[in-house]
Amino acid sequence: MARKSRYSPEVRERAVRMVLENEREYDSQWSAIVSIATKIGCSPETLRKWIRQTEVDTGRRGGLTSDERTRIKELEREVRDLRRTNEILRKASAYFAQAELDRRPK
Repeated sequence: MARKSRYSPEVRERAVRMVLENEREYDSQWSAIVSIATKIGCSPETLRKWIRQTEVDTGRRGGLTSDERTRIKELEREVRDLRRTNEILRKASAYFAQAELDRRPK
């Protein structure tokens, strides 16, 4: 189950947009991040991660996009459920096979 974010998607988008639009006015991107993070009330590291993920999602940086990460998590969950189901079926099959062998012939 995903953890609910403290910040709405609108706040995230606005903060990222503010950094990307105003980073030329600062000495570095990090100084822009620190300045804007204090204004919106989040940590600079949190804002930096939002920016990096936005860069990946828009193709400016390599890595897994948000959609790809979501899809991978869904597939991993499905694989886990299927493995659990297969294990249950394997144990049930062994149980019934043993019960058939233990049954007295008529």
